Amino acid sequence: MRNEPDLITTPITADLLRGALDLESTAHGLRPHRLPAWARAQYSDGQLAMAEAQPSGVRLVFRTRATVVELDALRTRTAYLGAPPRPDGVYDLLVDGRLAGAAGVTGGNVLMVDMTTGSAETRPGPVGTVRFPGLPEGVKDIEIWLPYNETTELVALRTDAPVEPAPDRGRKVWLHHGSSISHGSDAASPTTTWPALAASLGGVELINLGLGGSALLDPFTARALRDTPADLISVKIGINLVNTDLMRLRAFTPAVHGFLDTIREGHPTTPLLVVSPILCPIHEDTPGPSAPDFSSMGEGRLRFRAAGDPAERAAGKLTLNVIRDELSRLVTQRSAGDPNLHHLDGRSLYGEQDFAELPLPDGLHPDAATHHRIGERFATLAFTADGPFAAGRTA
Repeated sequence: MRNEPDLITTPITADLLRGALDLESTAHGLRPHRLPAWARAQYSDGQLAMAEAQPSGVRLVFRTRATVVELDALRTRTAYLGAPPRPDGVYDLLVDGRLAGAAGVTGGNVLMVDMTTGSAETRPGPVGTVRFPGLPEGVKDIEIWLPYNETTELVALRTDAPVEPAPDRGRKVWLHHGSSISHGSDAASPTTTWPALAASLGGVELINLGLGGSALLDPFTARALRDTPADLISVKIGINLVNTDLMRLRAFTPAVHGFLDTIREGHPTTPLLVVSPILCPIHEDTPGPSAPDFSSMGEGRLRFRAAGDPAERAAGKLTLNVIRDELSRLVTQRSAGDPNLHHLDGRSLYGEQDFAELPLPDGLHPDAATHHRIGERFATLAFTADGPFAAGRTA
């Protein structure tokens, strides 16, 4: 860690952070969470705990004249035994809304996961520092977007000029929930996940509850959405229910109704957009679960395959096409009495022609270029013209 005598240390407090629903004090500093403590206490699942503590969409936001900004952080990155190393997390720095720097921290903890047994081991490491020198002179608004793929404990913020909270720009708040694709996997950086790109194009403030592997219609997630102030809400439902083989159609339909009912308790008239899955050929008509395909590991690649049997659809097993049809029917039914409820077919964000041009590298997750495409498509379909979020757009 650096500690230059001419830099000012500013306590990291809630008024400097956006996109987090909870802050946990740790031995090192503050750990942002994207689910509140009461929700985390209701189910101690390791995948959920990892996902919600990875601060996708969370950013430090402040106003300053500083030309040097340093942030000490303790990261916990995830690695998979026998698999290629995952990319390091990236911190994006924006000055007055424009990207002005990107860097990562060294050190930190490593959560080593054995996918064959499900076991995990944490290997401790030191706090690291990300430094952004040479920033423009004068008063400016700074945003530091935290890595979407590393659990982050914020330790210290240092600058060469005083810091104050940035003023509210009057933007609408967009609250989004989805799977690892919404979480950010495998975007190039935190500001280039598809929700972050769509929020920038739509002129809104993002709260991203994309939870890798954990968009499972959990009631506590619905209550977190219900209780979070927002002007626009979207929920992207489907892929995790298939690739975990969590439920059958008989349970799916009531669960979606209950999830939407809960959101509506806190947001009775807020524009609410239900988004079905993007194209994923392995699960279009083949149920889950998804299973790692280790045959390509020798080439340094990990892919996934569908381990279900298409014949099992007759017994109510879910596929992406089954889910799309049911979501479309369900939203049509509900919207007769809820004019602010809308539906978007995920294949309009990424469909067959897109897959031919930009295939999913591991069979499940889009690459960086595809995140750009999905973000731009969502912004066009949701925030412009007659889109369901058009009234929420800030010029």
